[in-house]
Amino acid sequence: NSNDEGKGKPTFTFDSNLFKDPRVLDALQGKFPEEMAVDDEQFDYESLPASVKRRVKALKKLQLQYLELEGNFNERVHQLECEFMIDFDKLSAKRKDIVTGTVEPTDEECDLGEHDDSEHDDEDDDDDDDDDEDLPQKFKRRAKISEGDEKDETHGVADFWLIAMKNTDMLNSLIQPADEPILKQLLDIHVSYTSGDQLGFNLEFIFKPNEFFNNTTLTKNYWIRFKPKSDDPFSYDGPEIIFSKGGKNVTQKTIKKKQRHKGKGSTRMVTQTVKNDSFFNFFNVQPYSLDDEDLEDDALEQIQFDFDLGHFLKSRFIPKAVLYFTGEAVEDEYDDDDEEEEEEDEDEDSDIDPSAPPKNPQECQNQQQ
Repeated sequence: NSNDEGKGKPTFTFDSNLFKDPRVLDALQGKFPEEMAVDDEQFDYESLPASVKRRVKALKKLQLQYLELEGNFNERVHQLECEFMIDFDKLSAKRKDIVTGTVEPTDEECDLGEHDDSEHDDEDDDDDDDDDEDLPQKFKRRAKISEGDEKDETHGVADFWLIAMKNTDMLNSLIQPADEPILKQLLDIHVSYTSGDQLGFNLEFIFKPNEFFNNTTLTKNYWIRFKPKSDDPFSYDGPEIIFSKGGKNVTQKTIKKKQRHKGKGSTRMVTQTVKNDSFFNFFNVQPYSLDDEDLEDDALEQIQFDFDLGHFLKSRFIPKAVLYFTGEAVEDEYDDDDEEEEEEDEDEDSDIDPSAPPKNPQECQNQQQ
């Protein structure tokens, strides 16, 4: 019972007779009447009538047809990617020329129109021009001469790919300090699609001639299955990378180590080749196939990460490299996280009972005053 008389928080009284009610006692002891009991047993498909099972089989056949159609759709998308590859390559070639300094973009090529986010910089420049009006004419002439004498000695965009990669969590976690001098030599990352009997894509990392390895192009190949597996069609969840193969091992280092003879006790220096932690282990992954049933869990995890990284490079990083360089693509990812947090906050606010009394009524009264 609540006491509504007067102001303040409501008060409640407890009826001790409740404990005399056998239903209350059963509830406190975890016992409920049979009609209130919750059935914890899982759904048993085998217990369904034969007529219902027959209809379910028809539904599963429809599901098989849907998955087959989805596989055909994804394969057609890959064919379109192959057809558009020529146009994508033209844009990629222009990007490479600008990054490497082979060509200087024209004013028209630099005009972003309404998508230019540097308009506020131009406004600041206008303010500076207004301030210049107060300067004597001879000082303004001298300033213009000084600006004209300054020549831009830079070419292209230095360390474009290294900076873009380090702005990406997935890639930055793989880059070691010893990798950075090599990645500074990176001219371009190119993706190409394969057709014919073996569908998939190739990733090509193109470097300047350098002291680290003779071959200036490192390649990673991926094969993709677009249709459901014949022996397990219901597991299909879209295109699946089923095989990868690297092209070169550039992650080994040579060390010298003392070795002691067990019998004589004498020592000698031996040279050993060991594997380095490096981003370039990406090219040194042993050829694996998901269809190999003998793979252990560790190998499966390594394969899955390798596949995820290849898919990320193809679908997001290479097409949006300039946005990763500027940090805009990274900001977009964090914006998505912020939106999720805001939704969670709204859900928490929705759980608040509007009819509940405020925690501190006096504070509310002060705010109204």
